[in-house]
Amino acid sequence: QVQLVESGGGLVQAGGSLRLSCRASGRSDSIAAMAWYRQAPGKQREWVARVTSGGNRYYADFVKGRFTISRDNAKSTVTLQMNSLKPEDTAVYFCNVGWLDSTYWGQGTQVTVSS
Repeated sequence: QVQLVESGGGLVQAGGSLRLSCRASGRSDSIAAMAWYRQAPGKQREWVARVTSGGNRYYADFVKGRFTISRDNAKSTVTLQMNSLKPEDTAVYFCNVGWLDSTYWGQGTQVTVSS
């Protein structure tokens, strides 16, 4: 059974940094894309960043230059380094891990940025 375990959320002041991690377990075949999404209260879930199996990285415009996504294939882990955080970054952050035949979601981790 696939499990995605997230960690690293918390409360930080505007301008601060947080690092989120998500570790996948339960499958031995190669992971395709790994991504982060977020959902703020009263809003739809939105895509934040993605890293492909080849290491190509893509970012939503609102996090470009501030967030960095990376992956460690040996550890089946994806991380999101978030710098220069803003109050509007407050949301529950979800990792999304995809194999060729299916994708899975983490349970979500709360990130709160105070002004």
